[in-house]
Amino acid sequence: MGRVSVFDCSVIDLGKVSFDEGNLTVVENNSNFPFAVKRVFYLYDIAGGESRGAHAHKECHQFLIAASGSFEVSLDDGNYKRQVFMNRPNVGLHIPPGVWASEINFSSGAICLVLASHTYNESDYIRNYTDYLDILKNDY
Repeated sequence: MGRVSVFDCSVIDLGKVSFDEGNLTVVENNSNFPFAVKRVFYLYDIAGGESRGAHAHKECHQFLIAASGSFEVSLDDGNYKRQVFMNRPNVGLHIPPGVWASEINFSSGAICLVLASHTYNESDYIRNYTDYLDILKNDY
């Protein structure tokens, strides 16, 4: 799981194409996107103010987009903490493996779109924060 920092989490503007009718944002593999996408899922119908996530990955990269509404992402690397407010559908947050992340403070009706570098694999998840800190200590 290589040592990473919350400062390795990048906010990336995906750009947008504007039309009279609205806007379009494109995400393509082999472009300026930070990894090849193998899985896409989205969180929705989260009650206002609720939270999700609260885990780290050993190998999987994630890219979060506020497709609708807003939420915050709380990032933690065992040493530093950082919060990123997400509220624009043309901007995403790249979370590399090894960073503990939680999505918090969802606005009513928010949709969090997640693009992942790996297919689902339960063994890639670290779901207990104490275990996460122990892994960081033992790896370094």
